[in-house]
Amino acid sequence: MENTSEIIFDQLVYSCAFETYRGHEEFIPDHFLGFQLSGETHAFYGREKVVIKDNMVVLVKRNQLIRTVKQPAKNGKYQFISITLDQETLRQYAAENKMSSTGKFPDTEKLFFGSDEFFNGYFASLLPYVDKTKTATSRLVVLKIKEAIELILQSNPEFKNLLFDFSEPHKIDLKEFMNKNFMFNVSVEIFARLTGRSLSGFKRDFNKAFNNTPKQWLKEKRLDEAYYLIRHKNKKPSDIYLDLGFENLSHFYYSFRQKFGFTTSEV
Repeated sequence: MENTSEIIFDQLVYSCAFETYRGHEEFIPDHFLGFQLSGETHAFYGREKVVIKDNMVVLVKRNQLIRTVKQPAKNGKYQFISITLDQETLRQYAAENKMSSTGKFPDTEKLFFGSDEFFNGYFASLLPYVDKTKTATSRLVVLKIKEAIELILQSNPEFKNLLFDFSEPHKIDLKEFMNKNFMFNVSVEIFARLTGRSLSGFKRDFNKAFNNTPKQWLKEKRLDEAYYLIRHKNKKPSDIYLDLGFENLSHFYYSFRQKFGFTTSEV
């Protein structure tokens, strides 16, 4: 059976799979709190990889690129449930409770939570909506999101510096960011947003940094990485082309030969 991902209501998403499933690149525009009901989620962002194991709670930060591989448990089932902490509800909560960000949230801070009775009870309370035995009103949806916020702050009050930071991505080092994220097959518009630039500003700065267009540079960078992995890591093209941002294998083979003048089997 194939992977299914169902939006129960606007902020609640339930994902189920019965065989290993490689997800597509995703742009995460809002924070979300997720719970691994069964199986494992292997998440890739930048050049990092984390494994979300059975019965683990994770807080995923907004404005980032993620790719996932979903691994079913031994019983043959993968289940993950998440609730989005949208900006409107976070602003409302901050105003009602007179809370605000008082500093930058450290990038090294742990965003995983061990299972406890509070988080377990919270996600158990969401399952009736997944099973369609209950219907959520808009008022109840807001209350469930605010309950999630309370639990996160209860686990660590310093999460206020993450949740209530409403600033847009600031202008970051474009070279460093692109060299970490070139393998994500997303639009130039998303790359621009994540580096804190308008589309025109991104293209202008990109040309200054790389003396090339984003589209051409991405293609060249991905092919160079492919050559390295095949030549030095003995990787098979069929195992890496998707991870490097190519949409199909035939296009990868064609592009590889066009750039290097020989096929992957001749490397």
